[in-house]
Amino acid sequence: MNKRITRLFDFAYHQLASNPQEKCFNTKVDSKWISTSTKSYIDQANIISRALLRLGVKPNDKIAVVTTTNRVEWSILDVAILQIGAINVPLYPTISSSDYQYIISHSDAVLCFVSDKELVKKVSKIKDKTQIKDLYSFDDIKNISSWKSLLKLGEDASNQAEVDKLKMNVLPSSLATIIYTSGTTGTPKGVMLSHKNIVENTFVSAKALDFKPGKYKVLSYLPICHIFERFALYYYQFIGFEIYYAESIEKLGDNLREVQPHFIPVVPRLLEKIYDKIVDKGSNLNGLKRLLFFWSLNLGKRYKPYHENGWWYHLQLNIAQKLVFSKWRDALGGNIKFLVSGSAPLQSLLIKVFTAAGIPVFEGYGMTETSPGVSINDFRNGGFKIGTVGRILDDIEVKIAKDGEILVKGSNIMMGYFKDENLTNKTIINGYLHTGDIGELDNEGFLKITDRKKEMFKTSGGKYIAPAALESKLKESRFIEQAMIIGESEKMPAAIIQPHFEFLIEWIKRKELKIDISSNKAIISNKKVIKRIGKEIVFANNEFGNWEKIKDFELTAEIWSIENGLLTPTMKMKRKAIIQKYKHLHNKIYQK
Repeated sequence: MNKRITRLFDFAYHQLASNPQEKCFNTKVDSKWISTSTKSYIDQANIISRALLRLGVKPNDKIAVVTTTNRVEWSILDVAILQIGAINVPLYPTISSSDYQYIISHSDAVLCFVSDKELVKKVSKIKDKTQIKDLYSFDDIKNISSWKSLLKLGEDASNQAEVDKLKMNVLPSSLATIIYTSGTTGTPKGVMLSHKNIVENTFVSAKALDFKPGKYKVLSYLPICHIFERFALYYYQFIGFEIYYAESIEKLGDNLREVQPHFIPVVPRLLEKIYDKIVDKGSNLNGLKRLLFFWSLNLGKRYKPYHENGWWYHLQLNIAQKLVFSKWRDALGGNIKFLVSGSAPLQSLLIKVFTAAGIPVFEGYGMTETSPGVSINDFRNGGFKIGTVGRILDDIEVKIAKDGEILVKGSNIMMGYFKDENLTNKTIINGYLHTGDIGELDNEGFLKITDRKKEMFKTSGGKYIAPAALESKLKESRFIEQAMIIGESEKMPAAIIQPHFEFLIEWIKRKELKIDISSNKAIISNKKVIKRIGKEIVFANNEFGNWEKIKDFELTAEIWSIENGLLTPTMKMKRKAIIQKYKHLHNKIYQK
């Protein structure tokens, strides 16, 4: 570990001292990339710190921060808040005004920073129902306190000595941030993480990632309020990456080709969408090109690491990489060394296909409460095993409880849940975090996640059902966008499915079927569509025992989204909300 880095803001100062970057952060403005150097980054952070002190911000005060897209002001503000001993409380831009009210009130935030006009509208609705003294915007908005006004307020450096003194008083054990989990089953919980929690986890994760300090580029696009991207930004500063902020998720493809990054973290939903688009394009090819595409794709599906498939397979794979997979790499910029996937379980199919294509995907495991990393795959030293989330990171202990729950111990374990000592004591017992995930450690030290403890259920016949494995298998189908397994206390498991409408429409046109595609409701009512998705269910069932097989299903016309409250901001299913919304489908299945 680098002894000069013990608090989160030390990453920036370490970079300035040892590896200053002219293009530390890069933002697209009017079609041009505008760079912020390491020195400018720290200078602005000190200006904002001085301004915050003049506004009356004190150590341990909480400041809420929310931005629609990742941007340099967030990182500047992060250093500015943390080095005066205050607490950064990041929020998702996609949550509702009522969620803002709950989190801002619960966290005791004294100020709130937002990025733009839309977020100003959301927060302004509930501002007077909270204790925040003022609302600031990064963008200039009429009648709203501005980022520029803070830069002006902090110009006078006469109180810099106070900033420096407060910075010295921040301990590694001090609370740095409260991150509210997106909540798949209930009210968001405020996870308290110290500087030490995240700093030490960044170091052990850096050791597990195959990058040495050097000239690399990265594209930052995952929500910065999520611990995965937050940790990643500190890691990038430590290694010395040039950080480019994606303009939006819609422009991610353009930005990838333009920036040509060496690394990006991914979440399963993004990789699924990239894969679907690639396969859709392949399906529209003709003749020899189409044959080559699907020959290559099928090779990818059979991929095994460390040349386990033998020389003949790899001879064919080399041809596929030159003729087909090279285009996949170009679409991601051409320089990607590997991808790291976290946040949710990833289909093994995607790991195989992308890795075969020369875009290795290393699945890892972690959670907000573990700051975030617990384990990760890596090609070095035989550390890559598909179907697992890798070996345990250094200095972290994992053991499996009698009921299969994964227990984690180490310096990465959260301080606790904010204002909820009871839940903290139920979650951390004898120093071990009870993750709520079910898993197993194999004889080579690889961790495998099999399900969520809270999501497992029993049928009326007393058989346990692990929904995650079934759902993951169903989502391998191009016809299925989302799937949720139901059947607690019922005679059999069943599924509520949101079809992949974009692909379904293409399939209907390609097959020249006489099916009304004017509305999703008309599509899911068609017998041919129901029968075709039924085939996908039968195919998925082949991998499971008789008691686990899905015996019935219903389709939904609505797209499950963050906006309609069926997905969390990290694109996980909100099970309670889905069950409640589709209670009529549940009854239809079990009252037949």
